[in-house]
Amino acid sequence: MWSALDPVGRSAHSGGYRRFAWTSEDAVLREWFAAECAARGLSLTVDRAGNQWAWWGDPDASGPGIVTGSHLDSVPDGGAFDGPLGVVSALAAVDALRSKGFRPSRPIGVVNFGDEEGARFGVACAGSRIITGAMTADRARGLTDGDGVSMAEAMTKAGHSTAFLGRDDEALRRVGTFIELHVEQGRGLADLGRSVAVGSSIWPHGRWRLDLAGEANHAGTTRLVDRRDPMLTLAAVITSARQAATDAGCVATVGKVRIEPNGVNAIPSSVTAWLDTRGAAEDAVRTVVREVGVAAGVAPTEESFTHETFFSGELSARLAALLDDAPMLSTGAGHDAGILATAGIETAMLFVRNPTGVSHSPDEHAEVADCLAGVDALTAVLEELAS
Repeated sequence: MWSALDPVGRSAHSGGYRRFAWTSEDAVLREWFAAECAARGLSLTVDRAGNQWAWWGDPDASGPGIVTGSHLDSVPDGGAFDGPLGVVSALAAVDALRSKGFRPSRPIGVVNFGDEEGARFGVACAGSRIITGAMTADRARGLTDGDGVSMAEAMTKAGHSTAFLGRDDEALRRVGTFIELHVEQGRGLADLGRSVAVGSSIWPHGRWRLDLAGEANHAGTTRLVDRRDPMLTLAAVITSARQAATDAGCVATVGKVRIEPNGVNAIPSSVTAWLDTRGAAEDAVRTVVREVGVAAGVAPTEESFTHETFFSGELSARLAALLDDAPMLSTGAGHDAGILATAGIETAMLFVRNPTGVSHSPDEHAEVADCLAGVDALTAVLEELAS
């Protein structure tokens, strides 16, 4: 399975992946998922947002099931493990259970959530946000990519109707418990010398847009004193974000900018910058955003925000005990599991060791032995919960 996924959307230049929602690469990934599920005799359904659900058993007849899985899309030039490890491990866990003759007393599902990274349309976990109602259908339809293509247009072109886009209670009522396995996006497990951990919570985090106005002019003939250059404001945004995050004990990143007209010999007329801020405390996160706005002289526009999310404490403790007293880790990374937990679904996460802690990069990595330990852990969890 891993080798089949390896070339899809891979950049020959960077070695990273560009697997964006509702693109040709996304279509290949969806076809791959459907084929793997069909090969296992799993029943595949697609919800209103385009998320794919494959079932071993019938959740409509036998009650809510145990669901595992993750996502297959990526950030620009992302790594191979963020998302796909959870999907491949879920299918491998189903294989492992069947090889030992296990018969679940509750249905087991495998999910491929769409547009988790939000790399194309700007809102992370779009697939899970839409079906839980955390993002309205109208807002989802109206989101646009860098080329001005709306999500509605992209979905339609890909063959998915947007007529029923929105909260999907039919899909949600089939999910009794959700377990998401994910490569760790930090060095917690590497420092602890363990292969697998159980997630405890997700930090508050969000994305804000800053629209910085300037005046287009000639780079060679306009005196410095006469310039209204928004790039100087952008510099203030970046440096103030770093300082404010340091002071507040948070992290903050300006990782995406759009410059108009983006010419070497032209003073920009405008700059749009996106700020990603995360921290252990919501007040601290919002303090960072406020201070960056003051430095920029504009009010940041909130595009998404996720409050601190705690996974099911009782379930997480049960899984940690099952997995030889696995450590508990919180994370600053957002996940579909967090969206489902906020929607009231019993949810837990498993993290697999990342030896360097590097993620959202072509250098993202996990050792084979740790990946297999993750499959073993997920298999044990599914067996425990579906017995």
